[in-house]
Amino acid sequence: MTQLPNGAATPMSVVDVLRAVAGRPPKARASFCWGRCVRGTYAPSDQAKEITKSRSFTMPSRVLARFSADGVSANAVDIDGCSLRGLSFRLGSGNQLSDIVTQSVPVHFAGTLDQMLAFLQARMPGPDGTPDMARVEAFSAANPETLRQASYLAANPPPASLACTTYWGVHAFPATNARGETRFIKFKVAPVGDERWPSEHATTAKSTGLLRDLDSRIAARDVRFSVMALLDRPGDPVMDVTIRWPDEDGREAVRLGTIVITRTESNETCDASGFNPANLAEGIGHPPDEIFAARRDAYALSQTERR
Repeated sequence: MTQLPNGAATPMSVVDVLRAVAGRPPKARASFCWGRCVRGTYAPSDQAKEITKSRSFTMPSRVLARFSADGVSANAVDIDGCSLRGLSFRLGSGNQLSDIVTQSVPVHFAGTLDQMLAFLQARMPGPDGTPDMARVEAFSAANPETLRQASYLAANPPPASLACTTYWGVHAFPATNARGETRFIKFKVAPVGDERWPSEHATTAKSTGLLRDLDSRIAARDVRFSVMALLDRPGDPVMDVTIRWPDEDGREAVRLGTIVITRTESNETCDASGFNPANLAEGIGHPPDEIFAARRDAYALSQTERR
C-alpha cells in the first residue's frame, strides 16, 4: 500500500493521495487527467457590468479552455454517465485574466481539507488493488455530506457529450460592480442549443468516446456556452461547498456572456499554461471557503511538479 501522509492535511498531501487513489504517476495530473485543450471567443452580455467590473467578464476576449472527464481514459466511452466532467477556462487579456474551474456537479465532495484527505485515504487501494469497502462505508456513515456529490451524479447523469453538459463552479465568489456593490455569485456554464441534438447524436457520442465526440462538434462549429451568474440571497451558505443554495435551480441568474469554442489546441498549451482558480481579475474576489484556498495552492503545486 502507498504510504499515507501523516498529520494535518495540506494541499500537497491531498494532491499526492489523489494521484495514489487514481493510480497515476507523480508527474500526471492529480485529477481529470485526460482532456482536450481548446480555443474560442468570449462575448459579454449587456448585463455583465451590473454584476462585476472585472474586465475579463465585461470585455470581449479570446478563450483558452480545457474539457476533461475524471476516471476515464482519453477516448473512453462514458456509457453509464458516472464520470465527473470538468471545464476550465480563461477569459480576458493582459493583466486582466480570470481562470474559472467548473465541474458537472454543483457540489464538492468535502467541506474541509482534512475531510477531503480522509475521504481519499478511505479509498486507498489495498494489496489486492481495491479499496476496503468496509472502511469506505464507515467513513461515509460518519461523514454523510461527502456522499452528496456522488448522489447528485447518480440522480442526474450528464449527457453523453461534453459539449452538452452543464458545468458549475461550486464556490461562492464575491463580485463587485463599478458602483462598488458586492454580492456573492456562483458560476453556471450552460450549453446553448443542446436541445438541437437529437437522440442519434447521443448514440454517436457513446459509440465514439467523449473526446472524439467533442472534436466532431467543434469541427461543426456548434459548441457554445452561456456563462451565468447565480445571484445570492440573504443567509445563503457561502462557506460550505458540499451543499447547494436553497432553490438554486430556480433562483435569479444573469447571463454574463457567451463562450464559443472554435478549434482544438495542443494539450501541451493547457498543460504549460495551467488554470489556477486564484487568477481572478479585479471585480471577482476569492471565495471565503477552505476548499477554495486549498485548491488555489494545490493547483499551483501540482503544475510546478508536472514541469
